[in-house]
Amino acid sequence: MKNVRLISHRGNVNGPCSNDENSEDYIIRALNLGYDVEIDIWYVNHDIFMGHDLPQYKTHLDFIMQDGLWLHCKNIEALFFCIERNIKNNYFFHDTDDAVLTSNLFLWTYPGKKVTNKSIAVMPEFAEGWDISECFGVCSDYVDKIKYGDLFL
Repeated sequence: MKNVRLISHRGNVNGPCSNDENSEDYIIRALNLGYDVEIDIWYVNHDIFMGHDLPQYKTHLDFIMQDGLWLHCKNIEALFFCIERNIKNNYFFHDTDDAVLTSNLFLWTYPGKKVTNKSIAVMPEFAEGWDISECFGVCSDYVDKIKYGDLFL
């Protein structure tokens, strides 16, 4: 696989860890390892939170504006928050779409769906035989295994 942008899914690098995902320390750890990180953000009552299924960890604008973060807006208010503040990081809002366009014009692509050289292949470990060789990037819970060739894609 050619050199691709590796994006840690919620801070995971060697498999899911639901107790730590989307927490600031966990995200910083993945960033310090050299990965980009996809985080789940919520905007509720004028506050920013991170968390997958619900707004779990309160955070702040400076944190989510760090280089290397890809912001998955979990509610429409979070998307509007990013638009209003002209956030430079990639941000996007989706549910079960085949692909969704990020704010910086990448295709955040559901497992197994058609990809291009502007695609981020999301969770390739869920789509056996998925040809992602031409993708711009990969978002996975196993970015360490992809980086070191232990996970064949």
